[in-house]
Amino acid sequence: MGELGYIAAFLTTLAFVPQAVKTIRSRDTSGLSLGMYGLLTVGIFLWLLHGINRQDYALIGANGVTLMLALPIFLIILGNERAARRAASRK
Repeated sequence: MGELGYIAAFLTTLAFVPQAVKTIRSRDTSGLSLGMYGLLTVGIFLWLLHGINRQDYALIGANGVTLMLALPIFLIILGNERAARRAASRK
């Protein structure tokens, strides 16, 4: 992929870090979509597999790191959605 691919991979991964840090620390997912993060997480995983298949280290690195950031957010959203449903059913 060359130097351009590494720069693009670095920047897109870096762009995701502030959202991940904020969400993981606060656990506030009120403005985030479960469907969107589910699709994003699966897509990142598939890009990671594609990078592994192609032996493309920019794709592997960027998507490996991004998956480690997106998966916890997806799980927090899922947990918050379940908790909200349980609370609503008790009313």
